[in-house]
Amino acid sequence: MRLGVRAHDFGKLPIDDLAAQIARHGLDCIQLAPPKAIAGFDADAGRLSPGFAGHVREAFARHGIAIAVLGCYINLGDPDDARQRPQLDRFKEYLRFARDFGCSLVGTETGSVNADFSWHPDNHGEAAFQTVLGRVRELVREAEKFGVFVGVEGVERYVISSPRRLRRLLDEVDSPNLQVIFDPVNLLCAKNHDRQDEVVAEALALLSDRICIVHAKDFRMAGESFEEVPAGGGVLRYAPVMRWIREHKPWVHVLLENTAPATIAGTVAFMQDAWRKA
Repeated sequence: MRLGVRAHDFGKLPIDDLAAQIARHGLDCIQLAPPKAIAGFDADAGRLSPGFAGHVREAFARHGIAIAVLGCYINLGDPDDARQRPQLDRFKEYLRFARDFGCSLVGTETGSVNADFSWHPDNHGEAAFQTVLGRVRELVREAEKFGVFVGVEGVERYVISSPRRLRRLLDEVDSPNLQVIFDPVNLLCAKNHDRQDEVVAEALALLSDRICIVHAKDFRMAGESFEEVPAGGGVLRYAPVMRWIREHKPWVHVLLENTAPATIAGTVAFMQDAWRKA
């Protein structure tokens, strides 16, 4: 297990300062969304270049940190093609420059029928699935040209919402350049959290061959509300996930979410302990 973090959870900082702060916690990889994490880089459309990407890669490498994922989260479920075309073009730009960052994967969730990513009752319908399918196919064709990967993350409230729906997407796109970012908490919600073992087991059974990144956080219930918290701060049973990692993908990048510099030491300690016990 190679443990890392979303770079922007440390704030928006100059590259060298950001790398030094992350390395100080013993982490060795990141998910990087440059406009969220790098000071002075507020917009990315048309701004990437091999020189910029190489500068970022080298700055993190000096601190022993690899860029595991480029985060480019766009709304693939929005049915308005004109509104989404700039976002698809932006994602393709990340695919073209991914190797210059020292990275092979650009990741996204699939979003909602609503343009603002909010839940919509049609998210789980066939029309929304077909919208996402067409756009993912387009992005994967671009990824194939450059020998890189599109990483899709299933999220219960979005269009690709369940292990079965994600498996169907993989099968219909039918390309090894489409891979899975596995976040067990994102597949849970207030309605199914009491079946977490079943949901996680189904995900690992259906998606194991395509999981290339794991996201790590936790959840707890506050009355009827489903709350996401740092790993170790909730009730997710990590043992099955850790056993799967140890048996199937022992060097996979595991990226912490919902963290902050002030509390990350405890989260890292929890993950390391869960790994030892797996």
